[in-house]
Amino acid sequence: MKVDPHEVSADSKGDRISGANALVEILNGYGVEHVFCSPGSEWPPFWEELARRAAKGERTPGYLNIRHEETAVAMASGYAKATGRLPAVLIHTTVGTLNAGLAMRAAYHEEVPMLVCAGESIDFGETPGFNPGGQWIRYLADRGGPARFAEPCVKWSFGVNSRAVLASSIHRACQIAMTPPCGPVFLSLPFEFLFEEVAGAIPRSYPRPSPQVPAPDLLDQAARMLASSSRPLIVAETVGRDVAAVARLVELAELLAAPVVESTRQMYLNFPRDHPLHGGYDPAAYLADADLVFLVGAVAPWHPPSAGPSAGAKVLTLDINPLRPDLPYWGYNVDVSLAGEIGPALAHIVRVIRTTHAAGNRGERLAGLRKQHQKRRQEWNDEALGAKEAKPIDPRWFCRVLNTVLPEGAIVVEETIMHRTPIVRLLDRVMPGHFFGAESGGLGLGMGMALGLKCASPERPVVALIGDGSFNYNPVLAALGFSQEYGQPMVTIVMNNAGYLSMKRGITALYPEGWAARTNNFPGWAISPNPRYAELAKAFDACGETIEDPADIEPALRRAFEAERSGRSTLIDVRLAPDA
Repeated sequence: MKVDPHEVSADSKGDRISGANALVEILNGYGVEHVFCSPGSEWPPFWEELARRAAKGERTPGYLNIRHEETAVAMASGYAKATGRLPAVLIHTTVGTLNAGLAMRAAYHEEVPMLVCAGESIDFGETPGFNPGGQWIRYLADRGGPARFAEPCVKWSFGVNSRAVLASSIHRACQIAMTPPCGPVFLSLPFEFLFEEVAGAIPRSYPRPSPQVPAPDLLDQAARMLASSSRPLIVAETVGRDVAAVARLVELAELLAAPVVESTRQMYLNFPRDHPLHGGYDPAAYLADADLVFLVGAVAPWHPPSAGPSAGAKVLTLDINPLRPDLPYWGYNVDVSLAGEIGPALAHIVRVIRTTHAAGNRGERLAGLRKQHQKRRQEWNDEALGAKEAKPIDPRWFCRVLNTVLPEGAIVVEETIMHRTPIVRLLDRVMPGHFFGAESGGLGLGMGMALGLKCASPERPVVALIGDGSFNYNPVLAALGFSQEYGQPMVTIVMNNAGYLSMKRGITALYPEGWAARTNNFPGWAISPNPRYAELAKAFDACGETIEDPADIEPALRRAFEAERSGRSTLIDVRLAPDA
């Protein structure tokens, strides 16, 4: 039965509710604030429902029109990372699903919740009602539908196959996305079901999953082991997903006088970089001496997995998803595995150690670690100062200047690959909850993620640090277009070494005396001629600058942040040494 949406109450729980009406009602029930959309011609029922609700002053999520599916999913990812709330994404059938696949896969591996919906047609114009057109037979429809293509890239995927299960499937998808370990879920919603009357009732309530905490006896055992350890080491990678958990980790490290080493592949800031117990980004310096290693949200703490601590050391792991069944290989030897949410578990461990386990006098160890920390930071700073006048610009000096100029409370997104080391070493003024990695094996998510973070925190400056190789994979026009259309300014910095240095280094590492090195012939690594990236910004009424002299770095950055405060985006092309 077809339903005239103009005759249906948006909050009605009766029989005459369209599928689009039910979709919006359930999104409202889950507190979805934004729908990130790069849709196609199958979504008129949804658009009509939004228009009807707007005309009547009824509640509806904000609709954001985005010009590329990868950007839409990356924005949803950034928004979810910043807020912990569920975003929704609408894309265009199978072709849109394929464009969004890389970004969905990244969200899956990073356990970022979102509802991604693709439309499709299942009647192909053979039933009364709107005829979607012959393109659905000719080239839009695929065997198995969009859900088949999305399945490897998401936590859960389903093609809704009956009006009777439409509402309950949307409800279930949202629950699955938000249940730890969280992740993106995918629904294929036939156009016909959105247009027609819903056969099943929409949910009456929208319960959130309760926190999942490891068993108390296992947490008590972990507390005993940590308190009795004389040389503990903590390795963290995803703790910063929960800013409160970072504070608990600081408490634990101070109780134990334990160094905290972060992964250089960090997706979050997991421990304050200027804290005296921050142990840098390489656990190798500590592994041989440690008698206990505590892996806190550490997916890949060292490499290869066999290169772990000494044979007598114990290894604890704490993560909502400690065995990582999504990965084909993990291979780390663990003595105690704690499966649960990191923040509550750390709070329990800290409380037990404080009240029942004297950690002993660790002042001498703390003094030694503080001295190591200061020495390491001084060395990094001296290296940057030593490159102050280098031409082309040295990335270490650039990062040091950026750290000085960065506005208070700024949010930084990093997608540089080869320049991550100086970034994480020298940007020590960023706070927990204000640093996000965008590298997931694929490239092209940085600008979208930065815009999603801007949507979540429009009052804060957002900086995207992107390598020129990554920049070429980003949907740049879609990102700049969204920034212009919605007045969401950000600062994009292209760290430009004119090529894919990781490829070149791979050749020299394997064949140091090979033909490529001897003849200076490195196929595939150069981006040549080097484009004038800054000119792209001007087409979208944004500012564009190219920096080649180190003396120009600070004034250019100050102009960029001033423009951001006035509502204009800036794209800065920093020309770096090719082998930097």
